[in-house]
Formats: sequence, structure tokens, C-alpha cells
Amino acid sequence: MKINIESTGLDLTPSIKTYIETKLTPLGRIIKRFETKGEITAFVEVGRSTKHHKHGDVFRASIDIEVPGKKLFAENESPDLRTAIDMVKNKIKDDIQKYKEKSTDKRK
Repeated sequence: MKINIESTGLDLTPSIKTYIETKLTPLGRIIKRFETKGEITAFVEVGRSTKHHKHGDVFRASIDIEVPGKKLFAENESPDLRTAIDMVKNKIKDDIQKYKEKSTDKRK
């Protein structure tokens, strides 16, 4: 799985990029079986959601993955960027598991 990372409203530091890649690499093992016609790409976007909050920043993370026959998307906001990344990873992992179960059921 190829990971394409984009940031809006904040600098994408090497530590954030490494953190995202470390968290999403295990998802590649789950998706690997669906990579029949080419490599699947995960589009990850991180950034500040708005600047109008009175107390601190609110960070947003989203993941968009296209698997054969379906587009999976998850998004989360949190006061901490790493927490937002962790939560969105868990959401997309659940979606991938559901997709995997449905595609396995169709083959039987």
C-alpha cells in the first residue's frame, strides 16, 4: 500500500510523517490481498480544522482508500494531532475489516 500524505494549515514535519506511516503500515497487510490490478493508495490529510476556536487548536485527520468496487473514507477531529491520527486509523481499519468480510462472503 502506498501512502500519500498531505497537510493543510500546518507544517508536515518528518516526525508527523513517520508517525503516520508507522500507524498505517499494518493496514497494508490487511489490504494486500485486494491489490490484484495495482497498488492501492491511501490518501491521508492532516491539518488544523479551523482557526476560530477560542481555546487551542483542533486538528483533523482523514484517510481515503479506494479498494476494488468501493471507496473507504474516515475522518476525525481532536485537540491533539496524534490522537486524531490514531482514531481515524481505527475507524478505517474497522471499515476495511467489514469490506474484507463482505468480499469473503461473496466468494463462497
